[in-house]
Amino acid sequence: MEKFIEAFQHIERPFAWLDYEALDQNIDFVNALATKPVRIATKSVRSVNVLKYIQRKLNNCAGFMTFTAAESIYLIEQGLDHLLLGYPTFEENSIKKLLTYSKEGKDITFMVDAIEQMELLQNCAASLQTTANICIDINISTDYKWIYFGTKRSPLDSIQKLKNLTDMLGDYPNVRIHAVMGYEAQLAGVPDLSHVASAKMRVKGVLIRRLKKQSLEKITAFRRLAVAHVKSIAALAFVNGGGSGSIAYTCAQKEITEITVGSAFFAPALFDDYDSLQLQPAVGFALRVTRQFDSHTFVCQGGGYIASGAIGEDRAPVFLNKQYQLLPLEGAGEVQTPFLDASASLKVGDTVYLRHAKAGELCERFAVLHCTRGKSYEGPILTYRGEQQCFL
Repeated sequence: MEKFIEAFQHIERPFAWLDYEALDQNIDFVNALATKPVRIATKSVRSVNVLKYIQRKLNNCAGFMTFTAAESIYLIEQGLDHLLLGYPTFEENSIKKLLTYSKEGKDITFMVDAIEQMELLQNCAASLQTTANICIDINISTDYKWIYFGTKRSPLDSIQKLKNLTDMLGDYPNVRIHAVMGYEAQLAGVPDLSHVASAKMRVKGVLIRRLKKQSLEKITAFRRLAVAHVKSIAALAFVNGGGSGSIAYTCAQKEITEITVGSAFFAPALFDDYDSLQLQPAVGFALRVTRQFDSHTFVCQGGGYIASGAIGEDRAPVFLNKQYQLLPLEGAGEVQTPFLDASASLKVGDTVYLRHAKAGELCERFAVLHCTRGKSYEGPILTYRGEQQCFL
């Protein structure tokens, strides 16, 4: 934090920051761990310039996983290519625009897991006399009956359901299988919680680690069978899997040809509790202390940047200085945030530095990331918001 004082002394609070030294360390960590090409998850970054920076630094970049059709169009217009839409889309005008770019030579792949999605892609592609490349999203979550471990998104959780979908491809001549994705969310997106202080969370962590271990066999078996089935009817350009929390495991899987990584580059607070990750906080925000309630209680302006997902304490931002803690009955506030300073060393006018629980979501609240390298201010970088873009 001391290195930020000089670099950011001229910046008005609140502001979002990016530490290039930490970002570079995280990119190096990914480069060392990923033995297969890396596809960058754009939702975890949400800045064109930072996406391009990470792309240049990666040893082997497969492209980008985007989160909406409109975002994909924007990124193509900014010079990016090799896009995999990570989620199905029903926005017809945007689909046609993307298909036009594809017809001109851009590498664009649409995600599907249902016939309705293929029907729309077929109609759009036929109207433009072109072909839509698709990636079939299989569901490799683990259903233990007593608990569902994973995500409830794609319905393709069996070979029969996958076969029912692929058997209908003959009715859609303008749709072509290009890839398969099997995202092990129960490994990549769930913290291990090995080192948490709370007894309740430690018990939860034991269960999570046990479930992760038990789910490995099913993930591997089903994904390999699914990929083999699709390969029997189509030549695949790539098989995508994984995420920041499962880099080493996913890269070791024979059927996988590339892995998606996003959050590992910024290292948000939720990723502090992954046993397999040694990352440095690269992005966060700064608030001004504007009030002092008593010797240990201070108030800063702003702070209520809460992460998406199931509501809980882990969705709140965290302080870089571990001696500062949010008040449990007030939390991070809309316009002001009271907090405890165990050291009682703060004074009104000081700055406190925090991290968002998730990665790219912070960029929806700030137009600029103020960048530092060591103690030197490296200037501002625009986020999507700063580029006047808002996709979700």
